[in-house]
Amino acid sequence: MTEPKIKILIVEDHELTRLALKTSLKQSDCLAIVAEAENGLEAIEQCQQKHIDLVLMDVSMPKMDGIQASQEISKLNPNIKIIMLTQYDNDSDIMASLAAGATGYCLKDIATDRLLAAIHSVYNGDIWFDSRIAEKILRNYTNPKVENANNNCDKDPYNLIEPLSVREQEVLSLIVDGLSNLEIGQKLFISLPTVKSHVRNILSKLNCSDRTQAAVQAMRRGLV
Repeated sequence: MTEPKIKILIVEDHELTRLALKTSLKQSDCLAIVAEAENGLEAIEQCQQKHIDLVLMDVSMPKMDGIQASQEISKLNPNIKIIMLTQYDNDSDIMASLAAGATGYCLKDIATDRLLAAIHSVYNGDIWFDSRIAEKILRNYTNPKVENANNNCDKDPYNLIEPLSVREQEVLSLIVDGLSNLEIGQKLFISLPTVKSHVRNILSKLNCSDRTQAAVQAMRRGLV
């Protein structure tokens, strides 16, 4: 039985950029571009009118920017995945995008194969950041002011309730490197369900709610 295609909405105010994205995405038989929008308001309308699985969202647009649109779309349908695709990597846009519900953030110069990998990872429930973006996020999380306000992990920086296994340490190291669950499985020659099980155990042992916090704690505690 053929797997259903991932239904994509491209939100970009520059026509040539939209065309380039469509051309790149057509390389994958697993994707279907079902709608386009030139601004955030149109993006919300498209999400109301059509079945959308994933949105590729530009940050800076007229009428309504991508961050505002992401907030509204996340309220409208939390199941719709959002990847911010922008030429900017400033800290405020990155953190605002995450707060708005985006689970991916890529720069527009991303290679096509990496963009396709990002789409599949985010669609499957993972978080995806360009390596340059991940570095900025980690810097924000490890900033003392941010950490004191937002850190939900175990306050003891060294002792774990239960130690990580050797395999969990390997998985954690690859999370810190920015690899998706699928890439971790391929790297370690283990199945995707096994990877997800290891990730759940790691989050539980580190008392963290997401992969980003786990990566930060791994670096703070010297676990990798």
